[in-house]
Amino acid sequence: MNETPPPCPECSGVYTYEMGALLVCPECGHEWSAATSAEPAGGAGDDGVIRDAVGNVLADGDTVTVTRTLKVKGSPSGIKAGTKVRNIRLVDGVDGHDIDCRVEGFGPMQLKSSVVRKA
Repeated sequence: MNETPPPCPECSGVYTYEMGALLVCPECGHEWSAATSAEPAGGAGDDGVIRDAVGNVLADGDTVTVTRTLKVKGSPSGIKAGTKVRNIRLVDGVDGHDIDCRVEGFGPMQLKSSVVRKA
């Protein structure tokens, strides 16, 4: 093993190590696949393609599923994990919000590609 593993994507810790097919950070406990360390999941990569939380390429008109519960200002419940969002539009948003969509029960809003996966 001549090559040092990449730093942790969560905490930027440099003491990462390999454990089987995964890379592990002992500082924060984050585990990730060595294949995903080459290209960032969620958001636009170096090639300008927007990917979901799993690494699938997103396109206009796709249907996505929210992967975790999201707080929404002014709503007591928020958007629950597993909510399907149909007919998304990819935009250059603010603060990494690169999906423009309409969520049932909430109306139009922008989401980050790192909190959705392609359905």
